[in-house]
Amino acid sequence: MTEQTTELTSSSSELCDTLIGLLEDGKGVDIIHLDVSKLTTITDFMVIVTGTSSRHVNALAANTVSSMRDKGIRPRGLEGQESGEWVLLDFGDVIIHIMQKTVRELYDLEGLWQSGFSEALLKRAPDSAD
Repeated sequence: MTEQTTELTSSSSELCDTLIGLLEDGKGVDIIHLDVSKLTTITDFMVIVTGTSSRHVNALAANTVSSMRDKGIRPRGLEGQESGEWVLLDFGDVIIHIMQKTVRELYDLEGLWQSGFSEALLKRAPDSAD
């Protein structure tokens, strides 16, 4: 069982690295990735990247999806291309948020996942053991 977990984590990490590389190639700005595997079961990693305009946000999304399809990997979900302010790409073990700067600042996903949300979960953990 432990070996399978290690393999999944390794493949998740490799997928994350591949996706970050594609976003870097597309000139994504301020790329960060968060390991959220201990906080949620929906994904292992979240990648957050800023696009400089709606056209850039949509281009980052389209190029990432196209490059991954060439590798035989299709996203499970794709949301937000209509507005070009925030596009979400769900690759299962990795979820990508491509956002314009103002939207990224407004929703502050980094802050949510790095501090507030994780602190809330930690505070609730002792209660769930009862």
